[in-house]
Amino acid sequence: MSQNLLEVRNLNTWFFTKRGIVKAVEGVSFSLKQGETLGLVGESGCGKSMTCLSLFRLIPYPGRIVDGTILFEGQDLLKLDEREMRGIRGKRISMVLQDPMTSLNPAYSIGEQVAEVLRLHRRLKGKALWSTVIEALKMVRIPSAETRLGDYPHQLSGGMRQRVTGAIALASHPSLLVADEPTTSLDVTIQAQYLSLLKQLQSESNMALLFITHDFGIIAAVCDKVAVMYAGKIVESAEVTEIFGKPLHPYTVRLLGCIPKLNVDRKRLMTIEGQPPALMDLPPGCRFCVRCDEAREICSREFPPEVITGNNHSVRCWKYA
Repeated sequence: MSQNLLEVRNLNTWFFTKRGIVKAVEGVSFSLKQGETLGLVGESGCGKSMTCLSLFRLIPYPGRIVDGTILFEGQDLLKLDEREMRGIRGKRISMVLQDPMTSLNPAYSIGEQVAEVLRLHRRLKGKALWSTVIEALKMVRIPSAETRLGDYPHQLSGGMRQRVTGAIALASHPSLLVADEPTTSLDVTIQAQYLSLLKQLQSESNMALLFITHDFGIIAAVCDKVAVMYAGKIVESAEVTEIFGKPLHPYTVRLLGCIPKLNVDRKRLMTIEGQPPALMDLPPGCRFCVRCDEAREICSREFPPEVITGNNHSVRCWKYA
């Protein structure tokens, strides 16, 4: 499919506080095709989650989307009214959050929480509703799904709770699934099982997947392409093999250098000195320049333009401008 399912252009999401304007997301652009997986990677606080909340138009106060275009299935989501957006959230675009214990309601059974989505978006009721709830739980490999309908979140393991959030997100058969670090609270073994399940479900339904993480190991396992974010901007994007084989931006190089390699005898891992800049007081030039060993004089004055190299490899760095 050549046409993009999702196309984000020049997205700007800012928070207007008493102390000043926090530019959480600034000038972000990316696209995603049906059946494709895009990984959004970067340090905590770089704007990954806020970018994805912008897709749902669920920006917490005092933030708002000040500019940009979000085209989904040919519609600009920023031009829809709230009633129209409610028909898309959870139906055509769904989200799996990072911590299932905060995204699941402890006062309701898991069966009732899956059923809520089906009542709202598929207008199901009666036997058809509960048979579909069981199907949704079986889809994410919940064992003995029929007997689990009355269980509450505290009665399930962390891996099972995360599968239930997946069942809620997938019950309406969305075209796009946004996964916001869904494996952070899982141990390594359960994490691998969950990622394998996500990829299998994606293959069966041909849905697009936007995966937010800070773990390049997960990026390598599940993604087709990757966008690297730093201080509210995408500084590099390319196919996954291209990023791992030939990273261009110094920030990407440093992130990859922090990953232990079994075939390399190294006493100390690479680190990234310093801290990202405050989003309320951003420098005029490259936002990584104060932490970059290759910074030039122009880096502190002007933000670098986007440069496209072979294989649609995009980078914003004065080394290549």
